[in-house]
Amino acid sequence: MTTDLKRIVLEACVLVAFGVLAGLTMHHQLVMDAFSGQLVPQRASGASGSPTALPMPVLLDEVQQLQVDGAVLIDARTPEVYAEGHIEGAVSLALVEIDSLLPAFRARVTPEQVLITYCSGFGCPDSFDLGMRLLQEGYKDVRVFEGGYPEWRDAGLPVAGDAP
Repeated sequence: MTTDLKRIVLEACVLVAFGVLAGLTMHHQLVMDAFSGQLVPQRASGASGSPTALPMPVLLDEVQQLQVDGAVLIDARTPEVYAEGHIEGAVSLALVEIDSLLPAFRARVTPEQVLITYCSGFGCPDSFDLGMRLLQEGYKDVRVFEGGYPEWRDAGLPVAGDAP
């Protein structure tokens, strides 16, 4: 009985090892980029067949540095949620109201400025969707802070809003 169990475990380990080896063989550049800290957005094809940029993900420390360098932080959540609490200095540009808010936003923010969108953390797609829309509108450097407001707040960084 124990020899059968040992054989099954050994065979499973061999299968997993071959799977890892095959995966590394096929995706070695992706793995190397990940270990070197390079977060490179993939390119997708637009309707015209030309490459369409995707917003680049950024980490908390990068967001802090970009904010110091003059990047515009954009909260993609609803105005009500923004009022409860948001990253200090961030502007509200709710994805659900983008069509009505975009003209005023375009008047204040130039396409050359670095933009960082965020929302309610991992699992919230609004920041990515807003980033895609801003790229389509001609903004050149749009990034997404996937940790969003919860990661910023939990790190003890400056926040503003009505919540205690």
